[in-house]
Amino acid sequence: MKAVSSHTMRTVAMPFGMVVGALLCRQIVAFDNWSGGVITPLLIFIMLFFTYCRVDISKMRPTMMHFWLFATQIIGSMSLYTLCQPLGQTVAQGAMICALAPIAMAAVVIGGMLGANIETMTTYSLMCNIGTAVVAPFLLSWVGNGECTLMQILSKVAPLLVAPFVAGQLCRFCLPKVAHWVANHSRVSFYVWLVSLAVVVGRTTAFIIDHSVAEGEVEIILAIVAAVICIAQFALGRKIGAKYGDKIAGGQSLGQKNTVLAVWMAQSFLDPLSCVAPTAYIVWQNLVNSYQIYKKRD
Repeated sequence: MKAVSSHTMRTVAMPFGMVVGALLCRQIVAFDNWSGGVITPLLIFIMLFFTYCRVDISKMRPTMMHFWLFATQIIGSMSLYTLCQPLGQTVAQGAMICALAPIAMAAVVIGGMLGANIETMTTYSLMCNIGTAVVAPFLLSWVGNGECTLMQILSKVAPLLVAPFVAGQLCRFCLPKVAHWVANHSRVSFYVWLVSLAVVVGRTTAFIIDHSVAEGEVEIILAIVAAVICIAQFALGRKIGAKYGDKIAGGQSLGQKNTVLAVWMAQSFLDPLSCVAPTAYIVWQNLVNSYQIYKKRD
């Protein structure tokens, strides 16, 4: 009975966290601003540190699955931009950013809960986020409203990825007993991530409220497009992963996006209204994750 209760709690936790973030958006923004914006980076560091203490670096290696996932991400983003042009430039930009965004840092956490190989996902997380930082400036400068540089994106992703990875590996090497304890309690990372999810949803909700324009129809189209892209990317990622023996890793790697980075890129270099798409994507991907956790029994 206890296991069923725990499973049910994890299933409803993500929708609950999003609702809390939306309802308390003003309080969350005020507290985050008071903290100097360190809440989300700190939560991400703790979350990934718990996960990376489980990662055996000797098992990390690039594979063809990683190549196909990244190729699908880049080609898909350009294709979606072209295909969505009849719906308007803003919708096309929103669709592109939903595909261009790299794998979420939390994807390793959720993937591990679902049974994916965490070394495979950690390898792709590092490769994909850095690779996106190299490619994205060209695409964003091509379709966007301003110049984007490699260092601008790297400054957003590299510290949050590299620091907890290095800390986790140093802990494994220098303090193996501590690393073993942390690895055995890695489920903590899921609950830390729930708090960060509420913060992200709170900030993006407040942004949309404060910058809302009289274009409700465009916002609805962006949300619908984001839903279609989200489901398609999870499905396609699972197909790619299945060919290499890990459909869960494939699905999470292509479907679960770094929406914090995506929203920032949309607000900074595209029509700011296009950020509605990655904001909606936050909801869709976490509903998909909730369903997957519901289907996954301990």
